[in-house]
Amino acid sequence: MGGFHPDPSEGIGKTLILLGPDHGFWPTFTASPEYGDGAADPLDRWSARVIGAIATGLDARAVFPFGGPPFQPFIAWAQRTGRAWQSPVGLLVHDTAGLMVSYRGALVFDRHIALPATGNSPCTGCAAPCRTACPVGALGPAGYDVPACKSYITSAGIDCIDYGCAVRRACPVSQTYGRDPAQSAFHMRAFA
Repeated sequence: MGGFHPDPSEGIGKTLILLGPDHGFWPTFTASPEYGDGAADPLDRWSARVIGAIATGLDARAVFPFGGPPFQPFIAWAQRTGRAWQSPVGLLVHDTAGLMVSYRGALVFDRHIALPATGNSPCTGCAAPCRTACPVGALGPAGYDVPACKSYITSAGIDCIDYGCAVRRACPVSQTYGRDPAQSAFHMRAFA
C-alpha cells in the first residue's frame, strides 16, 4: 500500500512498507482458522500471524496498527508514502484503494529498498461525491459524528451495514477497487 524511507533520526529502520488488503484478501481471510474459531479480534490475530511470518521470511520486523498503547502512527506513515492523502471528508484516500484503504501492518527493514514513484491524489479534479453520500450527514466536510453514524447503522442503516459505508463507496476510486461487500459488512458490524 506504499512505503517510505524514514529519517535515520527516527530510529525506525531504513525502509517501511505498509500492507493492506487487496482483491484476494477476503476469501483467504474467511478460510483462516482465526475467522472461524469464535475468539475475539480474528482479523488482528490473522494479520499478526500472516504478516509476522512474512516479516520473518524477509528479515524484517512487523509492526501493527493495533495492540497498543502505544499505537504506531499509521495514518502519518500512510501520508508519507505519497500514495495516501486526506480526502474532502477527512478520511485517508489511497491512489488505488480510494476510501476503502486500510492498513493491517507494516514491514520495517534495516536496509534501503528502492520504492516505485508515487502519483497524485485521486481527489484532484474529482467532483467529491463523498461529501454528500452519508445518509445522515455523519461524515462530511465538517468532520465525523461517530455517535450519529453508530446510531444510524444500528437502527436504519442496513445499506451501510450490509455493503459498507456509503461515503467510502461513493468514491470513484473505491468503486474500481473490487472490495467484497462481505468484507465491508464485517468491518461495519465490528464498528457498530
